Amino acid sequence: MKSSLIRPALALALAASLAACGGSDKAEFTVAGSVTRLVYDGLVLSNAGVPLKVAPPTTAGAAVRFAFPDKLEYGDTYAVTVTTQPAHQTCVPSAPEGGLYANNADTAGRLVSIDIAIDCEINEFTVGGTITGLTGAGLVLANGSTGGTYTAATPATPPATTPITYALPAVKFGTTYGVTVSKQPAGQVCTIVNPTGTMGDAAVNNVNVTCVAA
Repeated sequence: MKSSLIRPALALALAASLAACGGSDKAEFTVAGSVTRLVYDGLVLSNAGVPLKVAPPTTAGAAVRFAFPDKLEYGDTYAVTVTTQPAHQTCVPSAPEGGLYANNADTAGRLVSIDIAIDCEINEFTVGGTITGLTGAGLVLANGSTGGTYTAATPATPPATTPITYALPAVKFGTTYGVTVSKQPAGQVCTIVNPTGTMGDAAVNNVNVTCVAA
């Protein structure tokens, strides 16, 4: 009989102690996650207007963990967005490993923990320019450093005098490119101006080709 009275008294004492210390029995959730393939500085995430800067990993290729400082209670909603892209990259919410959909927005407590996935890719842009004087069929241009070809259409008869605008497949930022004439057109020789360079933050449109009679 005595012990049965002691247990409730201990429970009340423990509850009072927690209350005095600011303790709470409400579940709290941290809005956290990982950013993969982040290489450059500048990424800023946001949740409910609260910004969070995420720096690239110190080890190349590693994922970066992040966590917002304010905790959520059960039933609170969250929606993590990318408010500022890093230099030379584009980052977006993505599906976590094994998932089908992005998990950046949900309700706290629906899952045991909040683990958001953000994935980044290095920006890429096309390499191109104009082709002038083409009259023969069969011209093929190639990017020797990253792959990809462009085959010019057979010129009209009589051939058009307007330069042809062309573009080779996209190249990632910081990657070198080198455009060559892989195949000369029938009865002509084509030469290239500005054939090589390193991709920046915009499409290259000055790799110009001039064709003359052979």
